Amino acid sequence: MSVPVAAGDELTPLRVHLTRADLVRYAGASGDLNPIHWSDRVATGAGLPGVIAHGMLTMALAGRLLTSWTGDPSSVRSYGTRFTRPVVVPDDDTGALVELTGTVSDVREEDGLRIATVDLAARFDGRTVLGRARAEVVLRS
Repeated sequence: MSVPVAAGDELTPLRVHLTRADLVRYAGASGDLNPIHWSDRVATGAGLPGVIAHGMLTMALAGRLLTSWTGDPSSVRSYGTRFTRPVVVPDDDTGALVELTGTVSDVREEDGLRIATVDLAARFDGRTVLGRARAEVVLRS
């Protein structure tokens, strides 16, 4: 990232449609084969409104927004979040729309490096699905 970065700067938003096929691919790659991520019967039996996306997949999408902005996955020093609501993925070809945004909340110098703190947000159906999503990235000159 060679452009000036300041508190208040907004990252280019990212919109992702998650489908059941995406959940199956993620399950295979991650090893998380919990049937709440592919079976309506099991998901509703567990008290969920339907099949839900993996929380870590939603977190990864916010990470994609961040690394697309920095241009360098190795620039991420820390990243944490809380999962506040599930992303319910219907059994159709459209899937669930997850909207991701980010805002720089702070830029500081530390040990000769410029560090940006970025507040991330993920929304599904107009509601927040990640809480306290925050990352620190090293800004390259």
